[in-house]
Amino acid sequence: MFGLGAPELILILVLALIIFGPGKLPEVGRALGKGIREFKNATSAVTEEIKEAAKIDEGDGSAKEKAAKHTS
Repeated sequence: MFGLGAPELILILVLALIIFGPGKLPEVGRALGKGIREFKNATSAVTEEIKEAAKIDEGDGSAKEKAAKHTS
């Protein structure tokens, strides 16, 4: 996971605890989780659009090839 080991993760968690405090830490984690989830949803939506566009382009290409064969 991003090349982070246990010591690095512990250091990050301790720093977050010192910076945000124990009361704010759950809110920060929740907001971070929401942000990551929204980012994943947005990237998967873009990926689906690209796949659909590629399928449409492939379909057009084969139709053009068939038309060219029939006219020859």
